[in-house]
Amino acid sequence: MAKHSSVKHSDDMEEHRNTYNAFIKGSVALSIVCGYVLVALVSFAFAQTFNVFLGFGGLILGIVAVLLDVRRGSNWYLSVGLLVLFGLVTAANVS
Repeated sequence: MAKHSSVKHSDDMEEHRNTYNAFIKGSVALSIVCGYVLVALVSFAFAQTFNVFLGFGGLILGIVAVLLDVRRGSNWYLSVGLLVLFGLVTAANVS
């Protein structure tokens, strides 16, 4: 019969947790970036003034905010807050 070691199992579980946490962090970051792309596309298509400047500016600032939040690893307040602000500015420019 094969002998099982509890030390190896605990190492595998730690690697599994690290992989899972990295996957969740990447999924959240990708979802937020998709939100920025969606708002930027709305800005490109429907904004009345400065549509290209507003779209690219918001997209670049948003990606930088997401990268900062990924590096900090604590929460997503900066990225989500900037996404809401970008969406409100775009909505005001569209109407």
